[in-house]
Amino acid sequence: MSTGELLSVEPQELEFPFELKKQISCSMQLTNKTNNHVAFKVKTTNPKKYCVRPNTGVVLPYASCDVIVTMQAQKEAPPDMQCKDKFLLQSAVATPGISPKDITPELFSKDSGNQVEECKLKVNYVSPHQPPSPVREGSEEGSSPRASISDNVTVNTNDSSSVPRGFAESNEKLSETRSLISRLTEEKNSAVQQKNKIHQELEMLRRQGNKTSGGGVSLITVLFIGLLGIILGYYLK
Repeated sequence: MSTGELLSVEPQELEFPFELKKQISCSMQLTNKTNNHVAFKVKTTNPKKYCVRPNTGVVLPYASCDVIVTMQAQKEAPPDMQCKDKFLLQSAVATPGISPKDITPELFSKDSGNQVEECKLKVNYVSPHQPPSPVREGSEEGSSPRASISDNVTVNTNDSSSVPRGFAESNEKLSETRSLISRLTEEKNSAVQQKNKIHQELEMLRRQGNKTSGGGVSLITVLFIGLLGIILGYYLK
C-alpha cells in the first residue's frame, strides 16, 4: 500500500493477467485519510492502451473509492513479458461540495499553492490463473473413480445373488402345488369313471330284475343298490 498524507493507494503496482486478444481489467482502491475532500486524477504514459474509470473524482473524508483500469486487447506480447507503461495518481485538497466535472488541471498544479501529492504506479504482466489439475487415479488426495465403480459392482453382485435363491424356492413350491392339483384331478376323474360304471351296472340289474320278477324289485337288488350308493358317496367326497 502506498501511503501519502492525503490518499492511500492499494495496490502499489497494477497487475494484469496477460492474454492475447483479450480485454483485461484490474482495480485499485483510493482511501481518504483526512477530514477534507480530496480530488484525484489518474494519468498514464500510454492513454490509447488503457481506459480508466473514473479517471477523475472526489473522495469524501475517510471514505474510499475504487478505480478500474482496463487494458485493451493486445495482438502481440511484449518481449519477456515486460511492460514499461506507468500510471500517475495526482491528489489535492478540494473545497467541500466540489463535483468531478468541476475539477480542473490547475487544481493539481503545485504553483497554485494547493496541497498536491503524486504517486507513481508500475504495470506488471502476470500469467493467467490456471484451473487446478484434476486428481489422478490412485492419488492420496482422493479415492480412485475406477475403484468406486468396482465397489458398486461388488455390491450389486451381492444383492443380485439373493434373487435366484428366492426364485428357486418359489419354483419348488409351485411345482409341489401343480403335483397336488394333478393328483387330485386324477382321483376326481377316477371317481367319475367309477360313478358311470356303477350307474351302468345298476341299469343292467334293474333290467334283469324286471325280467325275473315281472316288474318287481328283489330285496337283494335293493341291498346291492344301497351298497353301491355308499361306495359312490365315498368317492365323490
